[in-house]
Amino acid sequence: MNADELRLVLEKHKKWLLNENEGEQANLSEANLRWANLSGANLNGADLSRANLSRANLCEADFRKADLFGADLSGADLSGANLRKADLRGADLRWADIDFSCWPLWCGSKVVKVDVRIARQLAAHFCVLDCDDPEYLAAREAILEFAKKSHRANDLGLVSGESEK
Repeated sequence: MNADELRLVLEKHKKWLLNENEGEQANLSEANLRWANLSGANLNGADLSRANLSRANLCEADFRKADLFGADLSGADLSGANLRKADLRGADLRWADIDFSCWPLWCGSKVVKVDVRIARQLAAHFCVLDCDDPEYLAAREAILEFAKKSHRANDLGLVSGESEK
């Protein structure tokens, strides 16, 4: 898909979101958008299933309720992206930047492929929850050393001990 075709799809999708005439829901299923610049794009409700978005600039894009089932997001910049209610089942997010993004906490994020960097980042966020339940404390203790290796550990206070109880 070339830049002009993509621009047209995005324009029609914007009209669709606004319930305007000539609006059409974006269907980018299986599209090759590798290296595309979709920074800040509103893809709310778009179909991007099995799309190749590897290494794409998706910084601050809106993917609420988007279908990203099986999409290749490896190495993509998803920093600040809104993934709320996005279907990420089977998506490949290895080496992606998810800093400051909204990670979906529902079944739509099952079986997402991640690398150890993202796994540590998610674990670090788990480890800074304020919960005094003994089961949580045991789980936290079990993964704390792993979480401390996150690139966000300092920001979250895990390394300095600020969040340790």
